[in-house]
Amino acid sequence: MDSEAQVELMRPLNAADYFTLVMDEEIRKAGLAGSLGGIVLELSGQPEITSLARRIKEFVRSFPESTACLQQRGQRFYWCDPRPAANIFFEHRNEVRSPDDTFQRNCLESIMNRVETREQMFPLEFHLIHGNKTHLFLVRWLHPLCDAKGADLILRYLTETDTTKRQALGYPAIQLVDQYLKIWPWWKKIFYFIKAKQYIRKIDKHTSILPSGDPVTPQRMAYKIVRFDSEQTAAINAQVRSHVGLVGSTLYTIGCFMRAIDKSGAAVNGEAYCVPYAFNLRRQRAISPIFGNQVSVLFTQASKTLVADRKALFKHLKQQNAEAIRQKMDFAFLPTMWAGSWLSLEKYGQILRFTPNGRERSSFWFSDIGQIDLADAQFFETKISGIFHLCQMTSPPAVALLVGQYGGQLTLSYSYLKPQINEAWLERLLKHMKNELLEELD
Repeated sequence: MDSEAQVELMRPLNAADYFTLVMDEEIRKAGLAGSLGGIVLELSGQPEITSLARRIKEFVRSFPESTACLQQRGQRFYWCDPRPAANIFFEHRNEVRSPDDTFQRNCLESIMNRVETREQMFPLEFHLIHGNKTHLFLVRWLHPLCDAKGADLILRYLTETDTTKRQALGYPAIQLVDQYLKIWPWWKKIFYFIKAKQYIRKIDKHTSILPSGDPVTPQRMAYKIVRFDSEQTAAINAQVRSHVGLVGSTLYTIGCFMRAIDKSGAAVNGEAYCVPYAFNLRRQRAISPIFGNQVSVLFTQASKTLVADRKALFKHLKQQNAEAIRQKMDFAFLPTMWAGSWLSLEKYGQILRFTPNGRERSSFWFSDIGQIDLADAQFFETKISGIFHLCQMTSPPAVALLVGQYGGQLTLSYSYLKPQINEAWLERLLKHMKNELLEELD
């Protein structure tokens, strides 16, 4: 391969990619598999495997980053040296004839807990997990490669039957994070950088409440799924509109989860719940780019006193969010992430996770995937009956809540670390969370 071709295969990480790479490093420090994310399609029957495998091969040809190696060159990290003949589609069969749910759960957790070096692992994998009656299709990605929206676009590519529309997905490959940083003059970058630093100092005034303070080294990630039917989902959406407005589903769910943890009993008492979450820079229904994390960061924080008052809590979260958007805090963190991308993984990890006093900043991990739009609910001649999500996370807080809606039904996907998160405590948490979401329906 000539030197010019070699350069063409090297794609640097943008500032948000590096942010997630730092989290990958922090997760690996605890002996876990790294910053892995997963979307799982629940299928009512076996898909047409030959067509599925052909579409995946087409995807790999169109997007060589999917089989690239993450390598450090000097101070920077790059996706480079794609493996063109690599197979990233795997099938798993229930040879021991155990119940479908047992086999599939064990298989999913095994895949998500598989420890490999960043340099050796495939950044993207597809897994078809067969059962006797039901089947699962897992898209598993390494977060520096893409964000949850990117994974959603990958699914859209696989399920799109129109060749022209497939070719449109992911192009032009604009890195939105870099685009914003490039068009801003230097004084604006400095202005936003200072604004973000002041915001963080304000956040750090309160000690965070944590669901897990157990120093035991986590052994593995596990998950639990809670689903709401169409009637319950419609009722919850009505409560969202009532409490926090049309764009406030994220705030409503976060507020309910704060209250659920409070009722279940936190392991580390503090002054407030602090929750960072991703802000998607893409426009609604954007079909590009697929690869690269196109996100900035926002925070919600509420004191223990406010959490005790349901109405006051949602009013506070709504006002806090409105002020953050008015101050353009969603953009203010872009220069901060760019500056952080020049730090070592270890140094940046300390800054991101801990306050200047060395206290863990995040009370829990949270992501609102939003409405998942797969046009015809078909997956290679079978039906998609449901969708849920998985992720690895740092320890602590050792628990993450991933929220999404598909087919008019809300799904809460809880990922957590064992044995740090006690199973009995988690069951109480799930019960309280369900009650909080449906509070005014009792």
